[in-house]
Parts: sequence; structure tokens; C-alpha cells
Amino acid sequence: MSRPTVRAMGLAVLVLAALALPLGVTLPYFQHLVILALIWVVLSQGQNLIQGFTGYVSIAQAGFMGIGAYSSTLLSVKLGWPVWLTMAAAPGVTAVLAVLAGYPSLRVKGHYFAIVTLAYNMVIFIVLMTWSSLTGGEAGISNVPRPPDIAIGVLVWDLDSRVGYYYLALAAAALATLLCALILHSRVGRVLVAIRQNEALIEAAGVHSWRYKLLAFVVSAGLAGLAGALYAHFIGFLNPDAFGVDHSLNAILAVILGGSGTLSGPVVGAFAVVFLPEYLRVAENYRLVIYGFILVTATIFMPRGLVPLVASGLRALAARLKREPA
Repeated sequence: MSRPTVRAMGLAVLVLAALALPLGVTLPYFQHLVILALIWVVLSQGQNLIQGFTGYVSIAQAGFMGIGAYSSTLLSVKLGWPVWLTMAAAPGVTAVLAVLAGYPSLRVKGHYFAIVTLAYNMVIFIVLMTWSSLTGGEAGISNVPRPPDIAIGVLVWDLDSRVGYYYLALAAAALATLLCALILHSRVGRVLVAIRQNEALIEAAGVHSWRYKLLAFVVSAGLAGLAGALYAHFIGFLNPDAFGVDHSLNAILAVILGGSGTLSGPVVGAFAVVFLPEYLRVAENYRLVIYGFILVTATIFMPRGLVPLVASGLRALAARLKREPA
């Protein structure tokens, strides 16, 4: 079989497995973790767009996630907007603020850009923590509503249940991945990859690279805002602790572990970042030490990430099987 056929078959199997997963995973604890992992897929795909495709490391992804979460929550709780409308508005609000933040910060490059985005995340966290009259401060906001059920004839999509919300998070993760795939295979995506490889050459060719970088930064922030809205209405309680710098670093690690610059890498990395700390709870006293050791080891021995490593191994195996006589 040709490589496109194998990829299509693998994608079909993956889609069927994702759709059937709630039938096999019935424990509420694991369903909760899978939903969180899918929300992190949305966040990580946005991080991969600016980090993996463009080559600029942003440490503000969790901060933009917080903007999306609080935007959707405040619009629904304080203003009484429909939840579906607030969830749709959250990425737009986040994208607008990302334009204001990215326009000056993308004039700098390399480590300076990372430092500027780190400052953005810290400012967002401080505002969420100290503006108590609006955000509730450290006490947070409780009773964040779930999206209302969707009825199609006799079929009812119950979004108040974990299984119903799983399919919502799955759809969001699939749409985020599809959006990144469309960008990657367009002219914009080719320019972004060229910026990562040699930005000076791109600018010498007359391309205004900062416009493409700003676009990647804004789309990345918009996906983070969508992830924040999904997170807020799933958890039902919101406080600033979930949007600190450490969560932005976890988004970076998810991209690195899965495979920077690949479409499937953020998916693998998001599940690893969510599930790995939970499975290490058996060693509660040494959990963070073991987690850090695994991350450092994976970064050293798998610099390209897990997905490229597995893909290269499969290609080597296929080449070996072709050379061997029948």
C-alpha cells in the first residue's frame, strides 16, 4: 500500500477509536482526564503554531487561556449571555488582546521575545489575582454554567454529562488540529516555516515577516482562548492558579515532547503532560522530582520529540523489510 493510503487508514482508525472511547472508558476519573487532555490539545496546537512552525517560543499561552476562560465566564455569569455565545466570543476577545500585545513584542526576536511574553503572562496573572471586584481574585468564581443541551429531533446532546462534554472537547481538538493543518499547507504556513529556518533570508526577499508572525501569534492566542472557555465551563470553578507561568511552560513541554513542528506531536504531548503527573501520584513525595527527570531525559534523548522518533523508526523498519527477500 502507498503511504497516503496507510495514513488515511491510520487516521480512520484513530477517529473511530476516539469516537468509541467513552464506551470503553467508563470511570469518571479517566473521562475527566481525557477531557482535560483534549482541552490541552487545543492549547498545545496553538503553542505549536508559534513555537513549532514559526520558531518563536511564547511563554504567554496560559495567560491567553486565562483571558478566554474569564471572558466566557464573566459574559455568561455577570451579563447573562448564552454560554454558546460566550464560548464563541472568548477566542475573539483573546485574539484582539493578542494583536495589541503582539504588535510591539514581535519586533524583537529570540530570547527577547520569550522574555516579553513571559512578562505578559505575569501581568495577566497579577491582574486576574488582584482585580477581585471583577475576577473574584484568589477566591475565584464558582457555579460557572455548562453549555445547554442540543436537541436534534429525538436525539439530545447532553453536555452536562462527562460523555457529552467529551465529544465537545473532541470536536474542538479536531477543529484546532484541522485549522493548523490548513495553515501549514497554505502559503502562510510555508512562510512561517521559512521564518523558522532563516528569517533573515525571508526579509531579504522582501517578505514582511512580522505580519506573518503576528498572524501566527494571534491565531495561537485565539486557540488558547478557546481552550480557556472549554476549561472554565467544564470545571465549573475558576481562579487564577490554572493560568500561571508554570502552565505556559507545560504547554511548551507538550510541544517539545510530542514533536515540535508536527501536527500529531501536540496531541501526544498534551496527553503526556496531563496523564504523566497523575500516574506519578503513587510516589507523592517524589512526584515532581520524577516528573522533572522524565522531562529532562526525554528532551535530551528525544530532541525532535516522540512522534518524529517513532516515525523514523517505522520508516527504517519498512525500508529493512523491503530489502529482505520474501
